[in-house]
Amino acid sequence: MGIYIFISIIVIIACVLQVLVVLVQNSKGGGLAANFTSAGQSMGIRKTADFLEKATWTLAGTILILCVVATATIPRGSATGRSRIENSIQNAVDPNAIPTLPTAVPTEPATTPSGSEQQPRN
Repeated sequence: MGIYIFISIIVIIACVLQVLVVLVQNSKGGGLAANFTSAGQSMGIRKTADFLEKATWTLAGTILILCVVATATIPRGSATGRSRIENSIQNAVDPNAIPTLPTAVPTEPATTPSGSEQQPRN
C-alpha cells in the first residue's frame, strides 16, 4: 500500500509541473521566452522554447510510465484473494428466503390493561 501511495503522490506532482510548464508556453512564441529579448543571453528565445517543449514531453512520458507502475502496485485486498464484489455476492441474502409476515387476524380475545377480557364488538 505504501509504494502505491508514494507513486500516486509523484504522479500528482508531475501533473502539477506539467500544467505549469504548459501555462508558461505560448502558442505564438511568447510566454516565458518573450521576456528574454537580448541576443547575448546564454539561453535565448529559441532555447527557452526548446527547453519547455522537451520538459512537456518528458513530463508526459514520466506521467505515463508512473501510471503504468502505479497500476501494477495497486493493493490486492484480503489474504483470501477474493474481491469485495465476490464477497458481496457470496454473502447476499436470497430475496425469496426472506420470511413473510402473517396476514391473518389473531383469534385470541384481546385483553384490557386491567387484565379483563373485552367482548368482541359486532
